Amino acid sequence: MSETGLIEHPDGCPRCWWAGLDPLYVAYHDTEWGVPERDGRALYEKLILDGFQAGLSWITILRRREGFRDAFADFDPERIARFTEDDVARLMADARIIRNRAKIQGTIAGARAWLRIEERGPGFAHFLWDFVDGRPIQGTARTRAEIATETPVSRAIGKALKAEGFSFCGPTIVHAFMQAVGMVNDHLVGCHRHGPCAERGRPR
Repeated sequence: MSETGLIEHPDGCPRCWWAGLDPLYVAYHDTEWGVPERDGRALYEKLILDGFQAGLSWITILRRREGFRDAFADFDPERIARFTEDDVARLMADARIIRNRAKIQGTIAGARAWLRIEERGPGFAHFLWDFVDGRPIQGTARTRAEIATETPVSRAIGKALKAEGFSFCGPTIVHAFMQAVGMVNDHLVGCHRHGPCAERGRPR
């Protein structure tokens, strides 16, 4: 890894330091992270998974993502909103996920909050993207040290989500979520994905 925080891979593509050399992590970095996501259900899934990540590494969650999807009804908020205490007990016994009761219960509460936001319109995706006026914030960091861990926007979104009934949505978690779903393009400027993600974020 260079002093900038970039890793030069055998394929010649410089990548952000955090992707390392793990093929699963590299694929996630190259195909998902930083790409603007505007599907409300997908945004709910990523927010919940970022909440489960708290205190852990993202690769731990990434390796269990399919197990999470199966256990949580493919992150369908309408189905999760109907989960009962029996479902909580089932999930607490499921070794494929992170068995944290507060986070499991927060996932159910978040699904119900998601439905309330959807019902009053214009929907969860609009609710989130309105905080950045519908367009990704374009990061200009060239080194790892320049990447923020939270911002005024992530603090505002976290506060709004908590008011709606979500949990595990502090400003650091929300900023990581914003980076992942392309609300902010925080690929380092020298990373081969910075330009393509910036292009995806431009208005059409």
